[in-house]
Amino acid sequence: MSTTVAAYAAPAASAPLERTTIERRTVGAHDILIDIKFSGICHSDIHQARDGWGEGIFPMVPGHEIAGIVAEVGPEVTKYKAGDRVGVGCFVDSCRECEYCLQGLEQYCTQGMTGTYNALDKNGEPTYGGYSTHLVVDENYAVRIPEGISLDVAAPLLCAGITLYSPLKHWNAGPGKKVAIVGLGGLGHMGVKIAHALGAEVTVLSQSLRKKADGERLGADHYYATSDPATFEELAGTFDLIVSTVSAPLPLDQYLSLLKVDGVLANVGAPEEPVSLNLFSVIGGRKTLAGSMIGGIAETQEMLDFCASHGFGAEIEVISAEQINEAYERVLASDVRYRFVIDASTI
Repeated sequence: MSTTVAAYAAPAASAPLERTTIERRTVGAHDILIDIKFSGICHSDIHQARDGWGEGIFPMVPGHEIAGIVAEVGPEVTKYKAGDRVGVGCFVDSCRECEYCLQGLEQYCTQGMTGTYNALDKNGEPTYGGYSTHLVVDENYAVRIPEGISLDVAAPLLCAGITLYSPLKHWNAGPGKKVAIVGLGGLGHMGVKIAHALGAEVTVLSQSLRKKADGERLGADHYYATSDPATFEELAGTFDLIVSTVSAPLPLDQYLSLLKVDGVLANVGAPEEPVSLNLFSVIGGRKTLAGSMIGGIAETQEMLDFCASHGFGAEIEVISAEQINEAYERVLASDVRYRFVIDASTI
């Protein structure tokens, strides 16, 4: 028998979110019931609630940065017990059989992963996300939150943390490497922390110097304003890896000019509009224009353990559920340092 729980949902595209109730499925053999404590607000929540990435499924309960406590486990669950601290990120299922699922790259499942919200599960039912009091999920799609991180600062790691950890690891950020993070926001601030902890020399490329003190406090060695044309002259041919976190179209040719030979520009921000590129920008210097999307379950666990071992989570502002709509406008205005987190007890 399903359970009725409280949630905040967008009833239609671009409509303000409002309190409602949703049905959570009965806890199955391999399921866990999570008492959600905190849910981060990701820019992708806004893109989807406002149909920025295509037609959404409404009513929509966003939220894929979920941290909570296991309240109940199914009879065949082996990984968790009641009372465990767990998190759920951007997906809650995948085919489990394709070459990528078998490699632990479930986010690239050939049949398509099942999003934590704004998706249809294997029964054709819509998925609802973390802006709610409870979630039922297969134990294989949850991760353990280490004791070294409090649940509120852990929540954004389930998207923002893994979104930056995965490309930084994949392209070997570490000692001797020069890494630039484009944008110091919800994603970018985690990129700075993680790249610094990995041992790389870290530069922030931001529109202005407004957040320079923050960037340096978080671990940046250098901080430049991209609004200053001299930045692109001074830093030409500097970086091994640039990770762009911005969700607006960038002048890619300018940014590619900052790479060394064999350098990589990896995009994790997803603009709603197409971007343009002169191919000579990659041909000259054997450069790579790449993208990266979150991470698999195993890598997400690795990221959480890494953050705990280095003693950090996200920089957050905790809000009540009734502040969600205001928070969306503040995210769009870049008025948050650096991630809003909803206290689920207020839902």
